[in-house]
Amino acid sequence: MRLALLGCGTVGQEVVRLLHEQAADLAARIGAPVELAGIAVRRLGRDRGDLPVDPALFTTDALGLVKRDDIDVVVEVVGGIEPARTWLVEALRAGKSVVTANKALLAEDGAALHDAAAEGGADLYYEASVAGAIPLLRPLRESLHGDTITRVTGIVNGTTNFILSAMDTTGAGFAEALEEATELGYAEADPTADVEGFDAAAKAAILASLAFHTRVGAADVYREGITEVTAADMASAKGMGCTIKLLCIASRGPDSTGTDSISVRVHPAMIPLSHPLASVGDAFNAVFVEAEAAGQLMFYGRGAGGAPTASAVLGDVVAVSRNRLAQVRQASESAYADLPIRPMGEAVTRYHISLDVADRAGVLAAVAGVFARHDVSIATVRQSGRNDDATLVIVTHMASDAALAATVEELRRLDIVRSIASVLRVEGGS
Repeated sequence: MRLALLGCGTVGQEVVRLLHEQAADLAARIGAPVELAGIAVRRLGRDRGDLPVDPALFTTDALGLVKRDDIDVVVEVVGGIEPARTWLVEALRAGKSVVTANKALLAEDGAALHDAAAEGGADLYYEASVAGAIPLLRPLRESLHGDTITRVTGIVNGTTNFILSAMDTTGAGFAEALEEATELGYAEADPTADVEGFDAAAKAAILASLAFHTRVGAADVYREGITEVTAADMASAKGMGCTIKLLCIASRGPDSTGTDSISVRVHPAMIPLSHPLASVGDAFNAVFVEAEAAGQLMFYGRGAGGAPTASAVLGDVVAVSRNRLAQVRQASESAYADLPIRPMGEAVTRYHISLDVADRAGVLAAVAGVFARHDVSIATVRQSGRNDDATLVIVTHMASDAALAATVEELRRLDIVRSIASVLRVEGGS
C-alpha cells in the first residue's frame, strides 16, 4: 500500500513515526507493507527533527502527489477547508482511499467528500476528526447500525474542558484559567475556535450525521462558547451539586408538530455531579450515547494531541488498506433518514438565571410575573445581598429556548432588574 501524507505538523510527524516503528505489525495486520510514497508540506526547509524518512519524499505540490497513479491511500492532516477539499475530492474521484482528521471540512462540506467517494467507489474514513484516539465514529457507523440512537451528549474539546475544570477546582475566572491553559500548551495562541465553540460545533455536526443518518453541517448547529462563564457561575453550580461543561448535544425526537426531527447544539451547561460526564476533567474528552436497545454507552479518553490523533489515523489506514486488498469498500454514507433539524427555539431544558436587582418590596413578585407570562415555571428562587448588591438566582422547570428568550428580553426592560448576570442551561437532571 503506497501512502501519500498531506501535512507534516504535530499529527503528521506522529503518523510518520508510527508508520516507521510499527511497519512490521501494520504489514501483518493489513496483509501487505505500507510504504510512504510522498509527504506534501507548505515549506521544504522547515526543521522536522529526526523524522525517519527520506528527505526526497517531501514536496510542496500536494495536488500533484494526490494525482500520482502509484498512490493507493491519501492521508490528510493539514486542516482547513481549501485547498484540502480540492485535494481530497480529486483523490476520491480517482478511486483512492482517503483518511482525514479534518473536522472543519467534514462539517462544512462533508457532502462533497461523500459524493466524490461514491462517484469514485472509494473509501472515506475520518475517525480522527472527533475525540482523537477514542474509538467513537466507527461504533456509531457500524456497531450501533442496527439500533436507533436517540441522544449523543459529549465533551469534545479538550481546551475548554481544561479551562472549565480549572475554574471549578481553583475558583479562578475565565481569563486566569485560559492563561494557564495557554502556558501549558492546551490552548492555541488564538483560542477562538475552541473557547467560542466552533471546534465543538464541527464535531457535533459529524456526530449527529452518523447517529441520525442525516446530513448535518456546521451551519445547522446552534453554538455558544464559554467566554461568558464566570467564577460566580461555577460557585452557583457547586451550590446546586453541579459543575459546568461545554457540551455538544444531539438528540432525536418529535418537533412541535410531532414530526420526527433532530436538534444539534453546543453550549455551556450545568450538569449534576452524578452525571457520568461531570467527572471528566483536565483535557480529556467523553461522549455519552443513548440508544433504544443498547441503552447508555460511554466513550472516554484523550481527545487531542499528536500521538492520540495519529493512533486513530493509523487505525483508519489499516481499515482502508484491507478493503483495497480485498477489492471492497465500506458501506456508502448513510443519510437515508434525511430528518429535519429543529430550530434552537424548540430546544427544551431547564435554566439557571442570575439577576442583579433592586432590593425593594415587590421585586420577587414582578420577576415571577414575567416568568408566568411566558409560561416558564420556576422551580427554585434564592435571594442574597442587600441594596445595590441584591441578587436573585432562579432555576426553572423544563421550558423551551424560545420561551426563555422572551422571558429574558422582558426582564431586561424592568427597571428593578439592574442586569442579567448569567443565563445557563441545566442538563441531565430532573
